[in-house]
Amino acid sequence: MEVSRLQASSLVGLIVRFIVSALVLMLVSFLLPGFALLTFGQALLAAVVIAVLGFVVESLFGKRISPQNRGIVGFITAAAVIYISQFLVPGMTISILGALLAAIIIGVVDLFVPTELQI
Repeated sequence: MEVSRLQASSLVGLIVRFIVSALVLMLVSFLLPGFALLTFGQALLAAVVIAVLGFVVESLFGKRISPQNRGIVGFITAAAVIYISQFLVPGMTISILGALLAAIIIGVVDLFVPTELQI
């Protein structure tokens, strides 16, 4: 009984984190030139794609180059992950400058509202 409650709790937490990440992406796409994201569904898909790409980068190169890293390497990696995600999410377009600015804004938002899907 306790195990299933824990699983349900972590599943709800995961869903909430993806929804928060999607809302942050929608806000960023509204604020930034060079970043177009059309619907909540696309933003949700983008949040999943960005999380998966971040996981793959971290798995391949380790924590030092992960998008969760707070240094310049983490920032550049986060911008690259955001930029690459446009090729996997239909309707999402982003320029290189838009990806760099998005990485900054998402990093700042994540300081105040951590989602654990840090881009």
